[in-house]
Amino acid sequence: MKESLTIVTAEEAVSHVKSGSRVFIQGAAMTPLKLVDALSERYNSLEDVELFHLHTEGQALYTQEPYYKAFKINSAFVAGNVRKAIAEGKGDYIPIFLSEVHWLFRRNILPLDVAFIQISTPDQHGYCSLGVSVDVTIPAIQTAKLVIAQVNPNVPRTHGDGIIHISQIDCAIEVNDPIRVHDVVVPTEVEHKIGENVASLVEDGATLQMGIGAIPNAALLNLGNHKDLGVHTEMFSDGILPLVKSGVINGRKKEIKTGKLVTCFAMGSQELYDFMDDNPVVHMKEAAYTNDTAIIRKNPKVTAINSAIEIDLTGQVCADTIGQYQYSGVGGQMDFIRGASLSEGGKAIIAMPSATNKGVSKIVPFLKEGAGVTTTRAHVHYIVTEHGVVNLYGKNLRERAKALISISHPDAREELEKAAFERFGKL
Repeated sequence: MKESLTIVTAEEAVSHVKSGSRVFIQGAAMTPLKLVDALSERYNSLEDVELFHLHTEGQALYTQEPYYKAFKINSAFVAGNVRKAIAEGKGDYIPIFLSEVHWLFRRNILPLDVAFIQISTPDQHGYCSLGVSVDVTIPAIQTAKLVIAQVNPNVPRTHGDGIIHISQIDCAIEVNDPIRVHDVVVPTEVEHKIGENVASLVEDGATLQMGIGAIPNAALLNLGNHKDLGVHTEMFSDGILPLVKSGVINGRKKEIKTGKLVTCFAMGSQELYDFMDDNPVVHMKEAAYTNDTAIIRKNPKVTAINSAIEIDLTGQVCADTIGQYQYSGVGGQMDFIRGASLSEGGKAIIAMPSATNKGVSKIVPFLKEGAGVTTTRAHVHYIVTEHGVVNLYGKNLRERAKALISISHPDAREELEKAAFERFGKL
């Protein structure tokens, strides 16, 4: 078995990428920025290099002039650093549930030539950690012809499945850079109210799934008097820390990984990463596990908290596009909406402000032309705004319209009522 890493320069490492290659890039806080930038600098000697990734951090030079001519993005999630490029046709987006991305590699639908990853320094046994982003990186490592690592002593050593041996790495570069942090978002007054409304649905003993941002944080801020909450989620951020420290989140009631905080990636502050470092309570798993509906549903009272860009009067949820403009991705929303719905005592929640910052209603008669339906009206249950909570499950279309109008922004209700009357008659 290989006893040490083959350390090379960044230029040597990326020289293994050939024209026509498909390259996987590990994402979120673990994006291997030095490797990505070094590859981008090779734009003059490459062509038709496909870059596959989920959410990545950094400047994404490969989307910019003059670098982009050698590269094409084929992304299963659209983050802010590539959004404009994909809108301009410099790349493409693949609609897919996060729970199924691994099949693209394992079933040879998108065979990988190279995988770029970022890892911790090896331990005494030659094992490295994938840090705070395991998600789809393990199947990428296992199926790629070549694995190139960025070794960084600042990568937290996390417990769970994100452990790989140096024998799985073909060559590596060394860096000593902080990993990417996200500042904690302070909720607005509206978001605080939404958080209160969401928290009112959470029962003691619930297993939580939540994302990043002000609304999940606001909901978590209102759970301080709850008991025996657990976490089985796609990702978490700083909002869980006070609840873990106070013992509100302890995972005692979970059926799957009792007592563990289960996730496939995390993003937040350095405090969050320090908490995760060598912490056996945190269990990092593949997205194929965390987002598997059959596993999610086994936990009791799964409470899935997700958001939306807009919702129409029948309950169709658009969470990844603004009309035809690809804003983010399908991600794991449907995985957890379905898992929560099937869980004993579970609750699937879509929480959002009733209107945008510009005063445009997010509850609409019809989704914008070209908009994607992330969660279908047959799957949707609870909708929460700052104006209240409604449960659409079991309601007919007329009843749904009436319920949604009741939690819409007051300035939009007259127009919505008119649209509903034209479509359904008297509510």
